[in-house]
Amino acid sequence: MKRPDGFDPGARPSPDRTQRTTPTASKPARDRPEAPVTEQETDVLELDAARLTSKRGSPKVAAGPRASSAGRTSVTSADRASKTDDRASKVEDSPSTTEERDRPGQPSDEHLLSPREAARLRRRHERQEIRRFTARKRGRHRPWMLAAAVLAALVVVSFAGAYSPLLAVRSIEVVGATRVDQAEITKALSGQMGRPLALVDPGAVKAVLVGYPLIASYSLESQPPSTLVVRIVEREPVGVLQSGTVYTLVDAAGVTIERSDQPIAGYPTLMVAGGATSKGFIAAAAVIRALPADLRARVASVSASTADDVTLTLVDSPAEVVWGSAEQSAEKALILAKTMAATDPSQVNQYDVSSPSAAIVR
Repeated sequence: MKRPDGFDPGARPSPDRTQRTTPTASKPARDRPEAPVTEQETDVLELDAARLTSKRGSPKVAAGPRASSAGRTSVTSADRASKTDDRASKVEDSPSTTEERDRPGQPSDEHLLSPREAARLRRRHERQEIRRFTARKRGRHRPWMLAAAVLAALVVVSFAGAYSPLLAVRSIEVVGATRVDQAEITKALSGQMGRPLALVDPGAVKAVLVGYPLIASYSLESQPPSTLVVRIVEREPVGVLQSGTVYTLVDAAGVTIERSDQPIAGYPTLMVAGGATSKGFIAAAAVIRALPADLRARVASVSASTADDVTLTLVDSPAEVVWGSAEQSAEKALILAKTMAATDPSQVNQYDVSSPSAAIVR
């Protein structure tokens, strides 16, 4: 029988037959690893090749060529099976999924993972990056956080100590009182005893001290662990106002310090028109406060009908001192002291220092 054209028993299998013997060749390797070819599949492929030859009407072929063709088919299938086994062994021997996938010349391992495993791996990597970034950020902020914690601890300890019963008031000390009875003030402030030093009521202390007209000002000071110090500034007397048979000791503001029906020694008499609210009184009080202590002790009286005609009389001299206004009182006091030192006050009738640049002695 004539053989069909192009038929060659020793030729390589046609593309159709190759596709049938390697059904997984057209599929991409990323979908799944190629399964190894078993001996049973090889026998099936050989049987299909024999049937195809018989259908084309080819005569019987010697055992040699068929055997060689079958041998070639078997070798080809065996080679593919060995390659598939090698691929499977590579998959089994491959490192863990966390191995670096960007080494040159090596295929990516992502095609060996399922979509779920790949997503899980990405999430794990993202968590690691977040933890690393958070650790660096905490490291930069750690010194500030430590300083803030120390400051907060100091504030808490300070407040706890300030309001602790261990720092309660157990004693009251009055400083600066000469005319005011210290024991009386201490007794009046007994309501603050037992309070923490930080909780002493300034309003209650003020209400007590306002009742003492001799106190010009005061201040409170806490001395741990349990002492409250009251510093008092008393009013400074400047002179005595006489009204009939009543003598009133006043300060520069006209506040009454002491009242008596007898002359009060040690202070000059203020002879002013209009009382403690007049301009003459204000000028006379300013002049007395500007005098040095030794010169003030030599003044017997101060008179003023206006703010510009202040006149002094001396205890140890019949001479009077024409002062004028209260302006430049410190300079006038210095000129008066020098002039009195250069003359005999008992022989002088008047010292005029109303113009300090040209003092006159009469």
